[in-house]
Amino acid sequence: MLSQSEAGDKETPPRLLVDAMLGRLARWLRLMGYDAAYYRAGSDEELARQARAEGRLILTRDHGLAGRRGVWALLVNAEEIDGQIAEVRAVLGGEPEPFTRCPECNGRLVDLSPEAAQALVPPYVWHTQQAFKRCPDCGHVYWKGTHWPGMQERLKDSKGWTKDKG
Repeated sequence: MLSQSEAGDKETPPRLLVDAMLGRLARWLRLMGYDAAYYRAGSDEELARQARAEGRLILTRDHGLAGRRGVWALLVNAEEIDGQIAEVRAVLGGEPEPFTRCPECNGRLVDLSPEAAQALVPPYVWHTQQAFKRCPDCGHVYWKGTHWPGMQERLKDSKGWTKDKG
């Protein structure tokens, strides 16, 4: 188990490198506001090297990797996504701002004016939504669609979150 000083503090949670076994968790951590890069392919050695080079904590379900000497890692034991979220959130600390990162690529979302969004979203969405965000890295556009309440419900137990955030 990581100590609080190893995991992060109230202001700055650690930057994460999530291994290929936990892709769904990487998306949810990004939605929560964590800087969570996703490592899709390569050896454990390359993963560890990248984590060291970028100062990232590895999240993994691989007991061997997590137990390696010189590897800063958190072993995720839960199998279901809700348990994984709770397990990781309990260790990480910090209070990231939810819905500020792209769930696809981890880029920081920026506000997008309705005028700029008009050409990028379906007409119905443009007529029914007022707030848009865009990822400058991959170009995805986001808004509070019908999935919004479900996402908030899944994450509502996270400390400090309210239904009005995001």
